[in-house]
Parts: sequence; structure tokens; C-alpha cells
Amino acid sequence: MEIIDRRSNPHGKHLENRRRALTRARDAVQRAVRDAVANGKIREAGQGSAVSIPADALHEPSFHRIFTSGSRNIVLSGNHEFSRGDKIRRPPGGSGKGGSGGGNASDEGGGEDSYRFLLSRDEFLDLFFGDLELPDLVKREIATTEVTAPSRAGLSNDGSPSQLDLGRTMRYSMARRIGLGRPKPEELIEIEARIAALEESRPLSATDVDELEALRERRSVLRQRLNRIPWVDPVDLRYRRFAQTPKPSTRAVMFCVMDVSGSMTERMKDLAKQFFLLLHVFLEKRYKTLDVVFIRHAETAEEVDEETFFNDPRTGGTVVSTALEELLRVQKARYPSQHWNIYVAQASDGDNSTSDTPRTAELLESGVLPLVQYYAYIEVMGSGAIIRGDTDLWRTYRGIAARNEHLAIRQVSDRKEIFPVFRELFARRPATQGAGA
Repeated sequence: MEIIDRRSNPHGKHLENRRRALTRARDAVQRAVRDAVANGKIREAGQGSAVSIPADALHEPSFHRIFTSGSRNIVLSGNHEFSRGDKIRRPPGGSGKGGSGGGNASDEGGGEDSYRFLLSRDEFLDLFFGDLELPDLVKREIATTEVTAPSRAGLSNDGSPSQLDLGRTMRYSMARRIGLGRPKPEELIEIEARIAALEESRPLSATDVDELEALRERRSVLRQRLNRIPWVDPVDLRYRRFAQTPKPSTRAVMFCVMDVSGSMTERMKDLAKQFFLLLHVFLEKRYKTLDVVFIRHAETAEEVDEETFFNDPRTGGTVVSTALEELLRVQKARYPSQHWNIYVAQASDGDNSTSDTPRTAELLESGVLPLVQYYAYIEVMGSGAIIRGDTDLWRTYRGIAARNEHLAIRQVSDRKEIFPVFRELFARRPATQGAGA
């Protein structure tokens, strides 16, 4: 059985209930989200999805009876087969009718009810990437981006009624009334009460008549001043004013480097592409202003667009240093290290020209690592990885990683290992003054 909530939600009235349900079942929904991505395409992670979780994940504590002790009297309506005291045999395992999957019984004697969540894109990505982050982000420079946000910009005499600053308006109103000498309503009430008392008393003395005339004249003046000086005048109104101001943001760039040489089989390229696709969706979620640079290499390297990086085939030999040289060229031309936080992710099968490995090590340790906040390298292995030893590139990177804590290296041999490795590489860590700061 699946429970699907299709009730209308005018004005977001059910959002709070939905948030509480997601909080209670967060672990179950998070597992379902990651299973959905593992069984589908990585690009679909950015589009939202419907996931099913066991119904007991939403279970809440409740009081219930204990049927193992005590005496009970039960009336079963519509019973024409059994009498009181008869014992009903338990059906053998697998003969029950419950369970999910169309209501058919399983071999274990029943299935499992499920609750179906239709997640929005933001909810899906929050659950999928909720505990991940670009590690050791160092804010080298705050730069103005194209994104703007409303900010308080003082007060104005006109504006929308919803932006009326009631406190400021009443202060200006009070100052105006005091300055113009607006009489207090209590004074008028006292005068009218005295006039009424004098008019009721008969006969009036000459003194009372003079007082009554003075009070009537004073009442007329007070009424005129009250009418001429309103409680709130348009000149008192003050409205909150907002201006669109640039929102400061830390600038960052991610270099994606992939080996597309002939030694990379289609299966190995697919593993590398899965890693970069996952990384790409992650970056789009976390950093809307972050630049992504795609560099692929065989015996030569080139900067390409996203479509070419993921889909255009290429073969040839392997010279890894060309990719690092291209990375440094692009970095110097567009992303000066004093103004940008630089991150690199590289995927390769570990093969490289023997004569090029020393050059690669020199470029990596002396040229690239001093500029970057984090460098992640994954080595994809083919079906014969069990009997294959460490590659020259892996041994070289491992030695450099021992001396540089912001270089992380991992090996991947199967698609199911992509996400655990990705989580390990990009797990949230405390911000530190990392290298290159």
C-alpha cells in the first residue's frame, strides 16, 4: 500500500506539516533519495523526484493495549463460523494479503507499506547534498556579483501602506501636535461638563453667568483648534524605503580535469563522468556564482564546454602534464589566486607517459597546489584492477598528498563507489586557513 497526499495546499497552509514530516523521516527519505540517484541518471538529481519510504518511518509514539495478559471480552460482528473459546490457527508464512507491491504476499509472509514523498528540486538537493561542502573555503576577497538584494535605505514621505513605519509616524505626529498646541480632548471634556453643570443650576449669579460665557467661548476655540490640527496629518507619514544593493559573495572557481585517452575504456570514462556529473550538480546547488572550467586531455589538453567534456569522444596517448599546464594557463589569464578561491577535481585511470611523470609531479606540487584550496583526485580502475598494482601516477600523487593535506586521492572501481567517495572528498569540515590563503 502507498499513501499519497493529493490535498490542495492553498497559500502554503500545509508547509509546516510537510516540514515536520520530512524532519521525522529525514534519514529514511535521505536513503531513498540516494538510492533513486544510484539507480537513475545523475543529471536527474537536479530535477526533483518522487521517493517512497517505509510507513513506519513516520511512526509516532502512542498508547495501546497489551494483549499478552489480563481478561478481555471481544464481540466480532458478522461472525457465523466461530464460537467463543475457539482457537484460530495462524496462517502459514506467505499466505497473508498485506504488503506493498500491488498487494501480493511475499515469501516472508507479508510486505511493507510505504509513504510516497514528491520532493521539489530544492528539497531533493538539500537531502542529497545536505552535509557536503567545498572544504576549507577561505574568503580571499569579497566581490560584488550581479545578484542584488533589498536593503533598508532610510525613510520616505510616500510609499506602500504595507511599508508604513507606524512608530516613526506617531512620533512625528506627536511632535507636530505639541508644536502647534493642539488641545487635549480631556480639557474639552472637562469644559463641557462644567458648562452642563452651570446650565442645570438655577438661578445663576452674575459671576456664574460670566464664567458660563467664558467657558462657551473657550469650548468654541478648542473645537476649532481640534478640527484644524488633526491627530495624524499626511506630513507625519513615514515609510520604510528599500534599495536594491549588490550582495557580496566570495568568488570561487572549480577546474574539472579528465583523462580521455585511449587507455580509458568506455566503462572507466563512464565512472569519471558520473563523478563529474555529481560534482556539477553539487556545485550548481551550493554556489550559484561559482565558475566551472572543463579541461580534458590525452597527449594534449584543451579547455572545452560542458557538452563536449561529457559527450565528445577522443582517443590518443596520455600526457598528464599538458592538463596541468592548461589549468595554469587558464588560471593566470582569468582567475588570479589573490582574488579567487580555486578548486580542482581530476579523474584518470593512472596511466601516464613514464617520461612525463616527473614533469607532472613538479607542476602539481610547485605550480598548482600552492594556488588552490583543495585538489581532489580519483583514479578509476578497470575490471582487471584486482591484479593490477599501483600506477606510477597513483604512487606519485600519494607521495605528494603525504606532504600536502589539501590534496586528497581516492580509487574507484565500481559505480556504487562513486557517491561514498564523493562524500568522503567533499564532507563538510571546519573552515581553516588552508593553503594558498
